[in-house]
Amino acid sequence: MLTVVRLLLGSLVAFAASRAELAAEILALRHQLAVLERSSPARLPLTCWDRALWAFLLRHWSGWKDSLVLVKPDTVIAWHRRAFRLFWRRKSLAGRPTTGAEIRRLVRQMAEENPTWGSPRIHGELLKLGYVVAERTVSRYLARIRPGPIKPRPQTWATFLKNHARDIVAADLFVVPTIRFQVFYIFIILGLERRRLIFGNVTTNPTAEWLAQQVVNAFPWDTAPRFLIRDRDTAYGLAFSARVRGLGIREIRTAVRAPQMNAFAERVIGTLRRKCFDHLIVLNQRHAQRLLRESRAWYNQDRVHLALGKDAPEHRPTEPPALGNVVALPRLGGLHHRYCRRAA
Repeated sequence: MLTVVRLLLGSLVAFAASRAELAAEILALRHQLAVLERSSPARLPLTCWDRALWAFLLRHWSGWKDSLVLVKPDTVIAWHRRAFRLFWRRKSLAGRPTTGAEIRRLVRQMAEENPTWGSPRIHGELLKLGYVVAERTVSRYLARIRPGPIKPRPQTWATFLKNHARDIVAADLFVVPTIRFQVFYIFIILGLERRRLIFGNVTTNPTAEWLAQQVVNAFPWDTAPRFLIRDRDTAYGLAFSARVRGLGIREIRTAVRAPQMNAFAERVIGTLRRKCFDHLIVLNQRHAQRLLRESRAWYNQDRVHLALGKDAPEHRPTEPPALGNVVALPRLGGLHHRYCRRAA
């Protein structure tokens, strides 16, 4: 009987209520039913959007308490107060503007790529790039990236090569078979700055004295480099080291069984094998010297390198269409060709 009376009274109140209040009550009840449908009996999974809805109803509907089933009125009031604090905290936000994501990315990039730079140096680079930011902001963000004192990183082998490429040459030996089943030794010297094949010669007996004389022939007068990279081949004896040292060149010997430490010379040897000597039969020493001379000219003047921006070690100028038609110039007897323009 009591339940029937409550239903009748609820119907009368709903009939007398305005359409806005009725809609609010329906929304509140449906929301609570939806929460019950997605919840487990142990705990009600109320989300931030659920709390935001009831905080809104508390502010705009006076009869919100009559529709509460799941939570207490004090809980809804606490939600509303929390939403009130968050709203005014965001609206009255003061202080410095936040640092942009692009600036933070640049600070991190500069700090990682330049371990010896401090905040003044990075701040100066940012100013030159047009970013208006305080040095104090850079130092605070830099402290998160480098929590400890700045420790210089040890120099890697690649960094050493890049910093001294102009003053470094690499030397190496490789063998080629002949038509009479002999073995010729080819000695090459490569400049690392432009990957230029500086020197090459052929012999049947690479003694230390012969190798030392080749270095003298390759660098007359004051053209000797500062460093020479070579492996630990026994052909390089005391006479070679003494002559090289007399030229003011410092030898850098690679580790045992570590050809990657002389990678540029190894790469050139592989290129000479694949592009020339693997396709030809060497007849005698004079023939080998001629092939080496032509290969060196093709390698330095014609062949483009990815490391040089697809340019040759000896710079090849770009030839626009106005210079004439494209013609093919054979190299190494037609194994390779160079394409250039000539007027008709």
